[in-house]
Amino acid sequence: MIRKILKYGDPVLEQRSEPVKEFDTPELHQLINDMWETMYAAKGVGLAAPQIGVLKRVSVIDTSVGEDESKKVVLINPEITFREGKQTGEEGCLSIPGFREPVTRANKVLVRTQNVKGEAVELPGEELLARALAHEIDHLNGILFLNHLSALKRDMIRRKIKKLQKAGEWD
Repeated sequence: MIRKILKYGDPVLEQRSEPVKEFDTPELHQLINDMWETMYAAKGVGLAAPQIGVLKRVSVIDTSVGEDESKKVVLINPEITFREGKQTGEEGCLSIPGFREPVTRANKVLVRTQNVKGEAVELPGEELLARALAHEIDHLNGILFLNHLSALKRDMIRRKIKKLQKAGEWD
């Protein structure tokens, strides 16, 4: 089921998510399926549960945007355990549509996460995958990509969003 993606301004997006404690449940499988469907419908690369109003530490990523099944990643209770190098690239967010800005992140990361059965998994990521992993894990910690921008750039975007809200173009 495609769910509504919350937009910037919704307080849920800036809250820390709760760890998943029960694995391999019908509810968890349904949440993940809904997240895939919602992300693909929005033409995204990643989606975190808080973006659909669920404060659980769950995220999905597909850097192939549906082209390569092997690129699909499910993160449950993820943590970045290692970072190396730097990369700067344009980043956007399904919760902040229409805005893309350069963000500097690690070029390589190692993520300790769990799969739907609760088994521990280590997932390495480089370049786009490293960026997507860091972006989605930020969501689970209540951090948006705007937090990585300069105060000036962040304020400029916030003002534009306020204008869109007043005009009724930001629901």
